[in-house]
Amino acid sequence: MRESAKSHPPIGLAIPVSQDSVREGIGSVPQVSPRGTYLLIAEMLRKDIELGVTSRTLPSEASLMRTYDVSRNTIRRALKTLEAEAVISPVAGVGWQVSGTSAPPLIDRMTDVLAADSLLVGDTFPSESALCDRFDVSRTAVRRALALMEGAGLLSTVRGKGRVVRALPDRLQQP
Repeated sequence: MRESAKSHPPIGLAIPVSQDSVREGIGSVPQVSPRGTYLLIAEMLRKDIELGVTSRTLPSEASLMRTYDVSRNTIRRALKTLEAEAVISPVAGVGWQVSGTSAPPLIDRMTDVLAADSLLVGDTFPSESALCDRFDVSRTAVRRALALMEGAGLLSTVRGKGRVVRALPDRLQQP
């Protein structure tokens, strides 16, 4: 048995969450609930969306796990509940979005890095890790977008150097 499983508070008490994440409606989740913890989390997320605290994209699953101090399975069940109610929808490379809002696809946002960082042909493109942090997405999503950019001829991989800019997209080239 894990040590953290031994020190749970008695049923009915709340588990405190870090001070940074404590705000009205969030900050603790009852340890045991007749409704299921995932339903309580789904309700808290729904309230955040209704109040405008979460307006476009939900935090990552890992971030939600830390905020509510629960397992990934519990977070996924909560998100699937909201998806079934058409409150949120999954978007590849973006995460979970509030229904009715849209964010540009990851490939477009990564292509915009060329202009935002003033990169020219031959310059080193940011690392996978830096892109994951910048866009708050998984490494798998970043790798897919990088593969598309390489396939389009925008990037190439140079051994020992990483990815370098091979060409600029038409919309960024100067006339």
